[in-house]
Amino acid sequence: MNIELRHLRYFIAVAEELHFGRAALRLNISQPPLSQQIQQLEQQIGATLLARTNRSVQLTAAGRQFLQDARAILLDVEQAASRAARLHQGEEGEIRIGFTSSAPFITAVSDALFTFRQRFPQVHIQMQEINTRQQLTPLSDGRLDLGVMRNTPLPDTLAWQLLLREPLCCVVHHAHPLARQQSVSVTTLGNEPFVFFDAQSGTALYGETMALLHRYQIQPYITQGVGEAMTILGLVATGLGISILPASFRRTQLDGVVWLPLEEADAWSEMWLVWSRQREITAVMSQMKALLLREEVSVAAENPR
Repeated sequence: MNIELRHLRYFIAVAEELHFGRAALRLNISQPPLSQQIQQLEQQIGATLLARTNRSVQLTAAGRQFLQDARAILLDVEQAASRAARLHQGEEGEIRIGFTSSAPFITAVSDALFTFRQRFPQVHIQMQEINTRQQLTPLSDGRLDLGVMRNTPLPDTLAWQLLLREPLCCVVHHAHPLARQQSVSVTTLGNEPFVFFDAQSGTALYGETMALLHRYQIQPYITQGVGEAMTILGLVATGLGISILPASFRRTQLDGVVWLPLEEADAWSEMWLVWSRQREITAVMSQMKALLLREEVSVAAENPR
């Protein structure tokens, strides 16, 4: 049996018009070929679909059932084609994004996600909060499509582009003597008790901040080591010590803490967009990358590291 979609369209037109001449005009073909196509369709099916007389055309019981099924088949084909087109254009599908705890506080990231949701409501966005080091394996093996993370050494399987560079700030209790200053130098923090990330937490901010302090010969005295930035802020608010965090966390607006810009020119942190070199860059990924990187056209360039 070799029934083509045109056979279904021809039959639907005749079944709806119940007149071969009107159906032929509707299909923009001549009447004799249309009659031949319907006859071939009936022969392939092995059933009479249309009861013809010199005066009328009527649907048989088999024809009524076939009309219903033919309409459903054409609708399925149209919907399948539409879904494929939307997937190709990045308007439908799914995207899985890993992000560090600070990413939602970065305006560029939150604005990009909001804009993507408004433009592509049919795309399912699966967000997974996971620290920088823990994103590397799922990005490499395909469990994550994109990663928003702090700068860190990457395996050769991953590519990256810079999302932004933001300043690091000193965070102190509002009653701390430093809170009266407009800014502070890293070199003045050597004797201060620090509340900071635990060395085993897996966050890239630990390595970044330790490197900054060591460049200025500061060996911090860490009194509390924790796993989350919000815990750090909460402990600073209780007066247990000071800390250093990216400026984006200021959006938390936590009472009891004061944010002081660091005076050193190298006191900043980078946020990266990371993806696998070995996987296809889908249209959905390209759309999200373009918004996160604030590009007019999505780019799949890979920066060397």
